[in-house]
Amino acid sequence: MREVEIILILLAIITALAQVTDKIKIPYPVLLVVAGMAIGLVPGLPRIALDPEVVFVIFLPPLLYSASWTTSWPDFKAAKRPITLLAIGCVLFTTIAVAAVAHFFIPGFPWPVAFVLGAIISPPDAVAATAATKGLFVPRRVITVLEGESLVNDATGLIAYRYALAAVATGQFVLWQAGLQFLVVAGGGILLGVAVGQVLVWVHKITRGNATVDTSLTFLAPYVSYLAAEELHVSGVLAVVSTGLFIVVRSSEIFTHETRLQSVATWNTVIFLLNGVVFILIGLQLPAVAEGIRQYSWPLLLGYGALVSGAAIVGRILWVYPGAYVPRWLSRGIRERETATNLRTVTVIAWTGMRGVVSLAAALALPLTLPDGSPFPQRNLILFLTFCVILSTLVLQGLTLPLIIRLLGLKADGNVDQEEAEVRLRIARSVIEHIEENLSLGVMTDDVLAQVKAKYEIRIARQMRKAGYKSTTQLNDEQVQQFHQVQHDLIRLERKSVIQLRREGKISDEVLRRLEYELDLEESRVLLEVEMAK
Repeated sequence: MREVEIILILLAIITALAQVTDKIKIPYPVLLVVAGMAIGLVPGLPRIALDPEVVFVIFLPPLLYSASWTTSWPDFKAAKRPITLLAIGCVLFTTIAVAAVAHFFIPGFPWPVAFVLGAIISPPDAVAATAATKGLFVPRRVITVLEGESLVNDATGLIAYRYALAAVATGQFVLWQAGLQFLVVAGGGILLGVAVGQVLVWVHKITRGNATVDTSLTFLAPYVSYLAAEELHVSGVLAVVSTGLFIVVRSSEIFTHETRLQSVATWNTVIFLLNGVVFILIGLQLPAVAEGIRQYSWPLLLGYGALVSGAAIVGRILWVYPGAYVPRWLSRGIRERETATNLRTVTVIAWTGMRGVVSLAAALALPLTLPDGSPFPQRNLILFLTFCVILSTLVLQGLTLPLIIRLLGLKADGNVDQEEAEVRLRIARSVIEHIEENLSLGVMTDDVLAQVKAKYEIRIARQMRKAGYKSTTQLNDEQVQQFHQVQHDLIRLERKSVIQLRREGKISDEVLRRLEYELDLEESRVLLEVEMAK
C-alpha cells in the first residue's frame, strides 16, 4: 500500500501547489519541480524512481494528444515552415552544439557519448512551453509556433537519441543511413497516425450519441496510436500527434454537445493531474541522480551543469534569429506569402526553450552496460547534466519570460475579439432573418415570436457595440447587463427549487441529476454571455 499512499500524497500536494501558482502567477512546472526537489531532500522519505517506460507509455501519449487538440490545424499549416525549422533544424543544431561543448570541455566525453547527451536535452518540452505562455499577452502566431514545435521536436530528439546510442554501442555511424532512416521513421509515424485517426473517426460515428463511450475512446486513441507505432518501429510521437490533429479537425462532425462537455471536463482534470505528477517526479529524482556522482566535487558539477545549460540555451538563440531572417532574405516567395518578421516575437521564441520530462526519461532509459558488458560511459553524469538543464531552463527561462514579454511590449492579437464579435453578429442576424422569413407566417403567435426574437435582438445589440458599430436597439449596455443578471438570478432560483423538492422527497435523484444538467448548461451559456458583454 505504500505506493498508493505516496501517489495520493503527491496528488494532494499537486492540487495545493496549483492554487499557489494561480495566486503568485508563475508557471506551475517551475513550482512543482522545486517542490519535488525539496520533498526529495527530506531525510527518511522513500525514494521514488521514475521509470522511463512509464513516462514513454503512460504519460507521453495523452500529454501529446491533449496538446495536439488545442493546436489549430489551419494555424499549424500556415506556420509549418518555422515549426519545421525549429522542430528539426533547431533540435539537431542544439544537439551538435551541446555535443561539442561536452566533448571539448568535459573530460571523458567522446563524440558518440557527447551526441547522446545533446540528443537527450535538445527538444523543448510541450507541456512546459504551453504552461509558460498561458495567460501571457503573446501573439497567436507565437503560441502556434511554440506549440507546433513542441509537438514534433520530441520525435526528432528521440530519433537522434536512438542513433547516438547505436553509435556508442557499435562505434559506427553512417550519416546518410541515419538520415534515410529518419525519414522512414518520421513518415511512417505520420501515416500510421492518420490511419488510426481515420479508423477512430469511423468508430466515433458509430458510437455517436453515447458520450461516455466517446470520451473513453478519446483516452484510448493516443495509446493505440503510440503502441502501434512502436510495434512497427516508427515514430510513436508523430503518430499520436497526427492522430490528434486528424480527429480534432473533424470533432464538430463526430461529437455531440454532450460528448464535448463531458470529454473536455474529463480531459482537463486528467491532464492537470498527469502534468503535476510528471513535474513533481522530476524534482524527486535529484537524490537518486546525486548518488551516482559522488566522485565529483559540487563546484565542478555545478560548473559542468552551467556550461551544458548555457550551450542548450545559447544554441537555440543562435539558431532562431538566423532561422527567422535568412530564409526571408533568400526567398522572395516567403516574403510575399508571410507577414514581416517581428524581432520581439522572435526574441520570445528564442527564449522559450524549457526542457521537461521527455529529456529526463530519455536519460533514465540509458542502458547500464554496453553489449560487451562494460558500463555505459558517463551515464550518471549525463543524468545529472540533464537534470541541471531541465531545472535551469524551467526556472531561469520560465520565471523571466513574463518579464521579457513586458519589457518587449508584446501584446496579444487585437483582432481576435473583433473577429469573434463579427461572427457572433452574423450568426444572430441570420437567425433573425430565418425567424422573420419562415416562422412569422402563421407558424407562431405574435407573442411567442416577440419572445424568440428578443433574445437574438439583445445579442445583436451587444455584438454590434463589441464590434464597434452603432447599435440600432434602444437597449443600452446597462440594460443588456440587467437582462443577463435577471436570467442568472432566475436560473439560481430554479436550482434552489429543484434542490428543495429533492429534500422534500418529491423528486428522485435521477430527475434531480437531469434537471441539474439542463440548468448547468443554461447557466454556462448565460455566464458566457455576461462575460462577452463586459
